[in-house]
Amino acid sequence: MQRIALAIRKNDTVQVISGSDRGTPNTPKRGRVLQVLPDKGRVVVEGVHMIKRHTKANPQKNIKGGIVQREASVHVSNVQLVCPECGAATRVGRRTLEDGRRVRVCAKCKGVVDK
Repeated sequence: MQRIALAIRKNDTVQVISGSDRGTPNTPKRGRVLQVLPDKGRVVVEGVHMIKRHTKANPQKNIKGGIVQREASVHVSNVQLVCPECGAATRVGRRTLEDGRRVRVCAKCKGVVDK
């Protein structure tokens, strides 16, 4: 599989735009990105795509057995970055600042996403 350059990074706030975890039009599901998997083109989002995992107890690693609920990965095409300035789900552009830094910018309000 080909490695994709992702516009989404860890700790970004994203909105689910398609799939079973999309939510309703009035209340779309949003969450913080916990992990980015660029080789697979997927992201793990907090509170989205919850799965049940049957785990075996392992006293050495201090793991309790039972059914554990955790997040599974979602394809990066099913989420969109939420702009911290305008609060809208938006596409991401790139711009080079005067000091030479390349930053991500909101396509709607042209605000800088990176701090």
